[in-house]
Amino acid sequence: MLKVSIYRYNPETDEAPYMQDYEFDTAGKDLMVLDVLELLKIQDPSLSYRRSCREGVCGSDGMNINGKNGLACIMPLSECVKGGKLILRPLPGLPVIRDLVIDMSQFYAQYEKIQPYLVNNEPAPAIERLQSPEDREKLDGLYECILCACCSTACPSYWWNPDKFIGPAGLIQAYRFLIDSRDTDTENRLAKLDDPFSVFRCHGIQNCVEVCPKGLNPTKAIGHIRSLLLHKRRDVSRLPINQIVERLKSKRHTSQNLETLNRIFVPTIVTL
Repeated sequence: MLKVSIYRYNPETDEAPYMQDYEFDTAGKDLMVLDVLELLKIQDPSLSYRRSCREGVCGSDGMNINGKNGLACIMPLSECVKGGKLILRPLPGLPVIRDLVIDMSQFYAQYEKIQPYLVNNEPAPAIERLQSPEDREKLDGLYECILCACCSTACPSYWWNPDKFIGPAGLIQAYRFLIDSRDTDTENRLAKLDDPFSVFRCHGIQNCVEVCPKGLNPTKAIGHIRSLLLHKRRDVSRLPINQIVERLKSKRHTSQNLETLNRIFVPTIVTL
């Protein structure tokens, strides 16, 4: 028998949150965490959680599973159960609406700050704005984010400054639009990120990398944004920022160059 302990809280009836225990027979069953929740909900219809696609695409069923953030629909019991027990809590750092359902308003507000859409002031082409295969390839590892919030809610800096630090999910998308060859709003995008909190509260502990269900690396993207801001602040190359970004977008610029700049300059900036 699997022992399942679930965080319960209904603000309309409960004075404080509590953990409720269930027992579930998993013998001969190859189940995901979401399967367990669905079957338990038949027993207890008051149990609340989000879910939609069941395929790890929508990101709606993010939760803390035995101490680690993840998506319930693609997390096998065989990989997360410890000592015959499964403990489910809401994603940490955001207000709880009910049980495993969190209020995502702050998360979406931070995402909105980065302008998650292309801005291009040039005359629109007759059909569409084209990209070379090389430019398109630069977006791989960035655009796949499904906004499940597993990464941001695993980040202590986001817990401490949820209204100031953009967070890993927002920043990986910020870099996705900074590096897009079709976008021309680079100066404005960087100006909005150029403060002590939006980017530089990241301390590189890489919780975000560990929990991302898509295998993305927000820490690396944040390092690239730091490099852009360091160029802008310290005039490292004595080039206009638009030329710096063009070099980033060109085939000549490599991630190794960015990592070198981060090692040299980031420790000074992080102390702000």
